[in-house]
Amino acid sequence: MVEDYNIYRFSPAEKIRYILEGLIVVFILGALFYKSILGLILLSPMIYIYCRKKKSSLVEKRKWQLNLEFRDGINSLSAAISAGYSAEHAFIEAIKDLKPIYHDGAMIIKEFTYLVNRIQMNITVEKALYDFGERSGVEDIISFAEVFATAKRTGGDIVQIIKSTGSIISDRLEVKREIITLVAAKKFEANIMKIVPVGILCYLTLSSPGFLNPLYHNFFGIFVMTILLGIYLFTYRIIDNIISIEL
Repeated sequence: MVEDYNIYRFSPAEKIRYILEGLIVVFILGALFYKSILGLILLSPMIYIYCRKKKSSLVEKRKWQLNLEFRDGINSLSAAISAGYSAEHAFIEAIKDLKPIYHDGAMIIKEFTYLVNRIQMNITVEKALYDFGERSGVEDIISFAEVFATAKRTGGDIVQIIKSTGSIISDRLEVKREIITLVAAKKFEANIMKIVPVGILCYLTLSSPGFLNPLYHNFFGIFVMTILLGIYLFTYRIIDNIISIEL
């Protein structure tokens, strides 16, 4: 069970991996733009920025996976309630249905198990679902919790509501999948554009080592390269914002 899906904590292996990747990025940029140890030191904060960016990416990826698993959880829940189980016991049956699909460590199984444990501690289903929605930060889960709570208060048709919600979530996820597929080619082109400036510098450095020498180890050259690096990083950020898709 994750306390807050908006916060990602690296495992020890992930921490080592992404710090090393950040070091490689800093080394490449420092070598190409400054060719000095001082340049590497000045760029070292980018390791922290790189790790933060990776955390944001992993948060979005985890939420997307949780949304997919929640859709299957809703379908299992709907089948259990249709079979005559109460809302409280339907989650237990849903966990049984989900285990052949997902491994025991899957987020939805952990969350439904935690939800069942809370219900057994005399916490209402509505409250447990609402807390789940708040922790997840996933719009579909928050909406489902609100609709479920309203239906319980007003005596609405829980079975039909859960079926309709599951159908809506499935449709939304399919639309998002189609959007991701449509922009995949553009993302690939954008990623190529992001590495082209670094590729050009690398090519010039390797093919004509003396061509860029006037831009290194002197105040004017450092000034020019710093401006170019700033423009490159700014452009990199703009490209990321353009191609980003909120899952």
